[in-house]
Amino acid sequence: MADATEQPPFRPLPQKAPDVEMRTAPGGIHYIAARHAPGPRPRTIPHCLDERAAEHPDRPFLKERDPETDEWVTVTYGEAARITDALGQAFIDMGAGPDAPVMILSGNSIRSAMVILAAQKIGAPAAPISVPYSTMSTDFEKLKHCYNAVSPKVIFAETLEPFKKAIEALDCDDCTVFSADTGGDNTVLSYDTLAATEPTAAVREARDRLTDESIGKYLFTSGSTGMPKPVPTTQGAMCSMIAGQEGLRDSGRDPDHDPDAVENLLDWLPWNHISGSNVNFNGALWNGSTFWIDGGKPTPALFHETIRNVRDCSPSVFGTAPIALAMLAEAMEADDDLLMAFFRNMRSIGYGGATLSDDLYDRLQALAIKATGRRIPIVTMYGATETQGITVVHWEAERVGLIGLPLPGSTLKLVPNGDKLEVRVKGPSVMPGYHNNPEKNAEVFDEEGFYCLGDAVKFVDENDPNKGLIFDGRVGEDFKLSSGTWVSVGTLRPDYVAACSPLIFDAVICGQDKDMIGALVWPSPAGMEQLVKENGGDMMTAFRVLTEKLAEKTAAFNAGEPGSSRRIRRVMVMTEPPSVDAGEITDKGYVNQRLVQSRRADLVAALFSDPPGQGVLSL
Repeated sequence: MADATEQPPFRPLPQKAPDVEMRTAPGGIHYIAARHAPGPRPRTIPHCLDERAAEHPDRPFLKERDPETDEWVTVTYGEAARITDALGQAFIDMGAGPDAPVMILSGNSIRSAMVILAAQKIGAPAAPISVPYSTMSTDFEKLKHCYNAVSPKVIFAETLEPFKKAIEALDCDDCTVFSADTGGDNTVLSYDTLAATEPTAAVREARDRLTDESIGKYLFTSGSTGMPKPVPTTQGAMCSMIAGQEGLRDSGRDPDHDPDAVENLLDWLPWNHISGSNVNFNGALWNGSTFWIDGGKPTPALFHETIRNVRDCSPSVFGTAPIALAMLAEAMEADDDLLMAFFRNMRSIGYGGATLSDDLYDRLQALAIKATGRRIPIVTMYGATETQGITVVHWEAERVGLIGLPLPGSTLKLVPNGDKLEVRVKGPSVMPGYHNNPEKNAEVFDEEGFYCLGDAVKFVDENDPNKGLIFDGRVGEDFKLSSGTWVSVGTLRPDYVAACSPLIFDAVICGQDKDMIGALVWPSPAGMEQLVKENGGDMMTAFRVLTEKLAEKTAAFNAGEPGSSRRIRRVMVMTEPPSVDAGEITDKGYVNQRLVQSRRADLVAALFSDPPGQGVLSL
């Protein structure tokens, strides 16, 4: 990374400076909590919607592109309150309620948002499900597992046809299905008809019975370690996370801040996970922002849509996965108009799900300086489905890899585990326990009631905890070489993938009890497409060039690493993509390192055989 003393200043982040207290207990256990108190919060998410609708009924709340006209369609806060009242009444009439959830199969859309909020308004948990479970799966086992786990009374799929086989695979005779496009199926109710229902006092009465203990959503874990587990996400948990963020707010630090300006948020992150739903969506609702639903995704086929939407939206904040930021940086480096559109109103860039590389950090800062003359705060939040967001980088950090410090209201417990510190958390945003799974709950909470995340962290400076914590990998993914040397997969993998960009999109780090580290890698579709184009459409030649370039980049990576715990000595390019059905990869892009190695044991064996197997690069 560039020397900070030679760089322009940051645009100030309107957040309070770090101020934590740390207590060390016997055994080297550290307890860390913010001295900042939590700030204001809504009574519940449905109450927040109705309050914002009363304050500014005509302000745009949600925007999305109409698939037929390609024009932006808008729902105002006032319209959203009326629609959710109507749908809430329809759900009551269908028998939905606290013990009868509403399941959402389709992805982010205005209608999906209305269904999620309407369900919460009448106390029926909303259960948004990962779209690939319905559209990319062949056996629908994860979908059926989710359905049976929560027993919904109502199912919504925006367009019926892509979800028809999945719905037919469910035993849902006692469940009402509705869609915006019924495809002529007279057994499926119409969204428009339900959204025109005349609400009664029952909707308002149900809303006002909500408490902090009311379950607002069932969010399912990503399924990276077995079948997805239903996490009861309470109104108190969602609102407490808002309070934690409000406890850090300090708008006075940013002289450019206009308290009357309406923020624009452009976001694609799926609403079946906390980042997209409970951080970004709920945060936009609390702040009275306009949420632009991004139909793009960080894939070669769809990212052009995100770029197009950036030009229209000029967002105030933008958060996404590092892979998307890399694609965006590449596009902005070649297009000054896009660069100016992105940074025109930008206050901060957020990332999550993986570590940002130093190289990408420097590229983004160079672009920010070119567009604005200043550096841009690049921040992240850390958490899990079970905990909501629990730490955040709320200062202008000069480095990447940080996960920040605890949000006000939460306490971290760092427990020595080998040569690492395992992170645990307690606070109002943490789940009460998995739904109907007492055995698992006994495993994941320790004797003091702290939830065990399975991740490790380390201090930037052990003598000054205010400098923050660094993600140090997943405890269960790390392994030892035959020499007894520990390999930190959580830090090595993203560094190696970044070093090999744009050739690969992810890697599986192998080598437990071996003499060296090996890597199974997936080629980047965009990188492979470019190589095929450069070689006249010849796939075989392109693949040969890929392996040659990969060998060069791996050798360069190894040259900069001091020890055996960081050097990749064997590499194989995988031709079979990661399997969603088998649990190798989640829809968030998380790769289950151990499961891939188990499922592809023949490739792992080829990596370490003597001589190396066919297709293995030896360095």
